Amino acid sequence: MYDKNSIIQTLKSKGLRVTPQRFAVYTNLLNRTDHPTAEQILSDLNQDVPTLSQATIYLSLQTLQEVGLVRQVLLEEGVCRYDANISPHHHFRCQCCGKIEDIPWDAFSNLTLNGVRSGLKVAKYEVIVEGRCDRISCNTSHLKPNT
Repeated sequence: MYDKNSIIQTLKSKGLRVTPQRFAVYTNLLNRTDHPTAEQILSDLNQDVPTLSQATIYLSLQTLQEVGLVRQVLLEEGVCRYDANISPHHHFRCQCCGKIEDIPWDAFSNLTLNGVRSGLKVAKYEVIVEGRCDRISCNTSHLKPNT
């Protein structure tokens, strides 16, 4: 759990005005690991008192992303998710239940970019691993692993 003052200081350190909406969106993202969509954040924040609009959520996410506090995570076609964990890491996505989990950066110790065509200048990369998680419902699933 992140404390209010440290979140305010982080937002200010990036030159952002600390609006209640921006604070709420960033706090929500910091306190979860499920890589939510904008709609999930909206639903979460409007659970008790529906006061935020979808446009406000998207604008807050865009602003947070522009200053490097949040990143978009595209793990499936047509679904944009958000992550406040901006340190380098990879992702696992369960094909059965859709659960998304962070994988530590150094989990792939032998990964190299030697096979990238010469002339391409790689700025960043991440690995997306798909399969089945260890939830009971996914262990009994009919899905077959991709090979």
